[in-house]
Amino acid sequence: MSVHAPLRLGPAEATLIAQLTAAGAASEAERLAGSGLPTRRVEAYHYTDLKQLLRMVPEPAGPPVAASAPALRVAGAFQLMIANGVVEGHGTAPAGVIVGRTKGGVLSTRDDVVTRLNNALVGESLTLDLEGSVDPVIQIDRRTEGPAGHSASAAKIFVADGASVVILETCSGSEAAHLGNHATYLAVGRNARVTHITVNLAARAATHFATTEYHLAEGAYLRTLAINAGGALSRTQLFPRFEGKGASADITGLNLVGDGQHADITMDATHAVPGTASKPLFKSIARGRSRAVVQGRLVVARDAQKTDAKLMSHGLMLSDEAEILVKPELEIYADDVVCGHGSTCGQLDEEQLFYLMSRGIPKAGAETMLVRAFLAELVDPIEDEALNEALTAVIEEWLAGGSP
Repeated sequence: MSVHAPLRLGPAEATLIAQLTAAGAASEAERLAGSGLPTRRVEAYHYTDLKQLLRMVPEPAGPPVAASAPALRVAGAFQLMIANGVVEGHGTAPAGVIVGRTKGGVLSTRDDVVTRLNNALVGESLTLDLEGSVDPVIQIDRRTEGPAGHSASAAKIFVADGASVVILETCSGSEAAHLGNHATYLAVGRNARVTHITVNLAARAATHFATTEYHLAEGAYLRTLAINAGGALSRTQLFPRFEGKGASADITGLNLVGDGQHADITMDATHAVPGTASKPLFKSIARGRSRAVVQGRLVVARDAQKTDAKLMSHGLMLSDEAEILVKPELEIYADDVVCGHGSTCGQLDEEQLFYLMSRGIPKAGAETMLVRAFLAELVDPIEDEALNEALTAVIEEWLAGGSP
């Protein structure tokens, strides 16, 4: 008879268990005590070993304090705020936008520690019902303000059939070692068109977790862009599910990491019905001693014939110490599909650099031009001019070496 040694829990796990217990989530506390945080032995966390990387968890964030200026401004946007996990008041909503609140979390239950923690710790969620096409960009500004704190927030968004909307979500806060765990549930109605942008601008010492769950109805079209530019440790999780015939999506993401940063974008997409399409495209740029991770999984269900899905990842390393790790997966149960994946990773092309420098462009300027070209296909499709300019500014600041 074998006897298993008790699981050794670290300070982060002990703090999370105490916070779950205090929040009345005894079953989740017991679950975490029995399993601990995921290690590299858990396939989905193979390159983001939370037991090793998440050493300390701050105490729950206190009541919202006076917020700093928005980390990202978009002219004309309708702004909503969630500060330290609390849904704040707002101005007059545009026509067709119904803003509300609901108790508890919003994500579907799944075997994922970040998701389960969010559902257990969120007290109140923002709700948005978009009954028709909305002209201004809708911005959900999530903040963790004050001294280092642990905050969990959530938003549940329903986009009506035939509607069109652009949604921007930003995560930022004070310059402290926060832990933010943010969630979004987004249901896209029949023949609706949605652009959904998420930007991580957390403090350089912070830990940032974000999970977005997408549900696409018949004929729906979704374009996404998830940008990781802040935080010491970041993990962005995307769970698209194609549930209606003719649904399609361009799912894109970008890791921008500098010295000491670890950023992870993990996607798990499910094509559940026939005749759907997706083109996931992820890019990473790493400089200094940093690590960027992209994990992508495409699942095609047994009945999902005529699926067209292609996953691509491209990495650009700007230093010898940088790491870019990519793990694509295909899980196909149908037999009439067009699916594939590919990845590239390398440094700037020396011949291209030489060509630009031979035309009188300084080396630093030539490198910046090549990086901009590398990123253009992610930002150029964003049609809203003010939003495009704001996202370009985030990238330009990173290229210039400024703080996120």
